[in-house]
Amino acid sequence: MEYTTLGDTGMEVSRICLGCMSFGDPDWREWVLGEEESTEIIERAIDLGINFFDTANMYSKGESERIFGNALEGYREESVVATKGYFQMREDDPNSGGLSRKAVEQELEASLDRLGMDAVDLYQIHRWDDDTPIETTLQALDDAVRRGQVRYVGASSMWAHQFAESLYTSDRLGLERFATMQNHYNLVYREEEREMLPLCEKEGVGVMPWSPLARGYLARPHEEIDATTRGETEEHLYEHPYREGGGQEINERVAELAAEKGVTMAQIALSWLLHKDWVDAPIVGTTSVEHLEQAVEALEISLSASDIAYLEEPYEPVPVSGHD
Repeated sequence: MEYTTLGDTGMEVSRICLGCMSFGDPDWREWVLGEEESTEIIERAIDLGINFFDTANMYSKGESERIFGNALEGYREESVVATKGYFQMREDDPNSGGLSRKAVEQELEASLDRLGMDAVDLYQIHRWDDDTPIETTLQALDDAVRRGQVRYVGASSMWAHQFAESLYTSDRLGLERFATMQNHYNLVYREEEREMLPLCEKEGVGVMPWSPLARGYLARPHEEIDATTRGETEEHLYEHPYREGGGQEINERVAELAAEKGVTMAQIALSWLLHKDWVDAPIVGTTSVEHLEQAVEALEISLSASDIAYLEEPYEPVPVSGHD
């Protein structure tokens, strides 16, 4: 395993972050694994040297946090654990979502309880809240750091101007700054390169992209996508413009390069991200130990400048996606 410093936090994290969205309750989404299978993957990740894990309260309505917390027993001190809050957790409680002080405090408390932890290393806002002034949210997060419940705070997909406003507000008020950005970034969705990624680089913000394999679109030839359980049942896959802006040709080039190097398509797509200086650790979600092991092996793949140019060349601008 390779390790890197996460932005300016000083924390050392594995170059692969294990995403925990696929651990929890299959009733939530059909491709999600139950506790036994989830635990097997988490334990194998630890064996492979992965020390960075990302979950969220909304994954299987909290079940992901509970399963992950149980599986991490005995490894908490050496692990870097990240979770998130924003999406409404209970239909009959509108204050169980959003980023008001009430929501931040009660949902953080609930996350810590499910994780079985006194403090989480990184607490992230899962999305931007148009109904709550950013000053209010930042004050609540700063208080959580001062109480010792949170070590660092981070943000996820939003417009670059909103993130810039957040950083400026923290500096102006002397509040804890967002130390990380978890954004939507992969070979077939590169809109973040225009503003967000240069901003993160300039501000020393750690970058941990979600959906590095474009919800599986970069893991297999495009004509085979619908043959998978996720492809058949995951309506969210089609909300993103992966098939637009040269996406299909990029998919074909990933397949071509994978065949040439004797590796998988997913490994090529991950290797491309790992070659980007502004990326600290892609968040890799998986439903099999085999795919997890292959993701770790992607660290050993070297792409030449011409390989990278060949993969990137068909890309064209697509609509911004992932902020909702």
